[in-house]
Amino acid sequence: MNNQHKPTLHTSISPAVLHLYDVTNAIVVVIDVLRATSTIATALYNGARSVIPVDSVAKCIELGKKIDAVTAGERDGKIAEGLKYGNSPFEYPREFIAGKILVLTTTNGTKLLQIALDKGAQTIITGSFPNLSAVSDFLVEQGQNVILGCAAWKDRINIEDMLFAGAVIQNVRDHFSINCDSSQIAASLYESAGNDLFGFLKRKDASHYHRLANYGLEKDIRYCLNPDVANILPVYKDGMLVVN
Repeated sequence: MNNQHKPTLHTSISPAVLHLYDVTNAIVVVIDVLRATSTIATALYNGARSVIPVDSVAKCIELGKKIDAVTAGERDGKIAEGLKYGNSPFEYPREFIAGKILVLTTTNGTKLLQIALDKGAQTIITGSFPNLSAVSDFLVEQGQNVILGCAAWKDRINIEDMLFAGAVIQNVRDHFSINCDSSQIAASLYESAGNDLFGFLKRKDASHYHRLANYGLEKDIRYCLNPDVANILPVYKDGMLVVN
């Protein structure tokens, strides 16, 4: 198939630039590797009925009471005030989360999802290394335009979300027309990281690696960089993320 007939793929490096892309005519992949989208994949993989992303702590608490759900979230990498659970994938093992609904609010990932919705996105999925293959396979199968949306950190670009975008691009590039410099940068970054993503983040003194490591969360970071350990596809339907 020549490039003229292939769907397009673009990478939005931050929520602050998502408005530059036509989300109404593409699958939007929300990427927040450390840690929202890794935690979403893990909770659903471990049997959660659904994950409901909300953009405020108050909304999280209110909705949790109304539907008797687990309420969780973080602000600036720590459990948000007023919530019992945070944004670590290790908080959601099967024996705890199976059969339950998780209402989740995070600093960056749930915010980006809301922006995509507000801009008219019709198809939203969430991606992270734990479900890398499921995301890549879905994008190839669907054959539609794609926007890889990096959640970044408070609108500032971060390395780990770009690394994941690069990993997806490496998997799917033969099936898409990629005339997008941010996608080429993401692919180059991923290639230069090689097989040691954790070491790469450490060597580059990545800001969010630094932030989480300072809270003693190296175990979380390692898990979130581990491909296919929760290999399901979360799709946004009727206000919630469910397994496709």
